[in-house]
Amino acid sequence: QVQLVESGGGLVQAGGSLRLSCAASGRIFSSYAMGWSRQAPGKEREFVAAINRFGSLTYYADSVKGRFTISRDNAKNTVYLQMNSLKPVDTAVYYCAGRPGVGYYTREPDFRSWGQGTQVTVSS
Repeated sequence: QVQLVESGGGLVQAGGSLRLSCAASGRIFSSYAMGWSRQAPGKEREFVAAINRFGSLTYYADSVKGRFTISRDNAKNTVYLQMNSLKPVDTAVYYCAGRPGVGYYTREPDFRSWGQGTQVTVSS
């Protein structure tokens, strides 16, 4: 099972950008589909983006479509979430997720391995 560690969170003003990174341990990263979820205070967790193991297919929740971009570098065992035009409603803890498989996975229950999360705070 892959171990996941997120980084790149922080405080940013509305309209700004952040890039989250998720580093995976082991040599099996390239066999994993990856995703990102977020949880704002007092709200349910929201699955926001996913990418298949090949990097050829991506998924975005409507709330982030056109502003966030998920990508991966299998040589570096890392998946990224580029977040642009950030809004205060994007404030949340962001979690990286992974699962083995060749499929196109777009739901949070599809994912089995989770990181500890990184805080993103967007000020108005």
